[in-house]
Amino acid sequence: MGRFLALTILIIPGVIAGFGIKLMRDSLFQISNISFLPLALEFVLGIILFLAGLSFIAGFIFYRDKKNGKIPPKKQKDLQ
Repeated sequence: MGRFLALTILIIPGVIAGFGIKLMRDSLFQISNISFLPLALEFVLGIILFLAGLSFIAGFIFYRDKKNGKIPPKKQKDLQ
């Protein structure tokens, strides 16, 4: 059950990051998905969604590795 919950927690930010990539790609090819936003704002929204999803996944993996003791003590001192 715990692994399924962890997978579900990681899928949602992954989908958000994927949608951000799609928005950036479509705005570069001048395809408007959100009709009331200019393409430049759509690109910025895509960057924000991509970075938010990526940072959540990276933080989740870092926290899990830190909890399981996979990060060396020297690196833990540098991060705190």
